[in-house]
Amino acid sequence: MAVTDAAITHIKEMILNGELSPGDRLPPEKELSEKLGLSRSSLREAVKALELIRVLDVRRGDGTYVTSLEPGLLAEAMGFVVDLHRDSSVLELLEVRRILEPSAAGLAAQRRDEEHLAALEESISHVNARTELPELIEHDLQFHSIIAQSAKNSYLETLLDALSSKTVRARVWRGLTQDNAVQRTLDEHQAILAAIRNADADLARALVTAHISGVETWLRRATT
Repeated sequence: MAVTDAAITHIKEMILNGELSPGDRLPPEKELSEKLGLSRSSLREAVKALELIRVLDVRRGDGTYVTSLEPGLLAEAMGFVVDLHRDSSVLELLEVRRILEPSAAGLAAQRRDEEHLAALEESISHVNARTELPELIEHDLQFHSIIAQSAKNSYLETLLDALSSKTVRARVWRGLTQDNAVQRTLDEHQAILAAIRNADADLARALVTAHISGVETWLRRATT
């Protein structure tokens, strides 16, 4: 593993120093392994690892390329890991969301445009307390994702999307429906939308903090 780690580090350095740019094709395996002073097997393992986290794209019969390295692409691996977390870890994920999402909501209130406002309104218009669980989950994912988009910060959006696990939300929403808390949650979404529409960044941050804290408190109670 230490040799494979060294190969990963070498490839990362080639990207960081500009020797390899997004979209570039890596040199042939034999040439690159000799250049880096590594065995071909170690290089092959490094390429597999970097392919998993979307840094490299292995095209059979064509070669290996550096991906676009866009934040959304690189966050896919984080999203996969988030899906695997158990309930105790979900509480930690909610803590992270409670730190980041209010900031996104504040930025959204300052930077939102008519397109994002219309999308938020459309998301809310299709749900109510009688909506089935799968649709509630999709609404929740979409609503918070649009807020992140409205912040117009690609790295913040990427982090929040990676934390917005459909699996995690299914667990939480299942419990909320059992506790008849759906209407309260939807009312909170309406209030958040109103604050963003009114460009009230302070209120948007406060409402999102309270919104996520409420879910966090419910889940903490449910898992103890």
